[in-house]
Amino acid sequence: MKKNMGSADKIIRLIFAVIIAVLYFTQIVSGTLGIILLIFAAVLVITSFISFCPLYLPFRISTRNNKLN
Repeated sequence: MKKNMGSADKIIRLIFAVIIAVLYFTQIVSGTLGIILLIFAAVLVITSFISFCPLYLPFRISTRNNKLN
């Protein structure tokens, strides 16, 4: 698994995950939609920590700075 996410990408994903969690735990979003969004937030956090997004592979996208390889 080759890393394909840059630091800006990871930070944006973490911010979205925090926003989703706040919306859920303040009960602004609840029910089935809330659960689906929490699962999505968890995926965002996991992909941020491992620096790999499987959806980038088919499109050959990489937001990582290649000079750091």
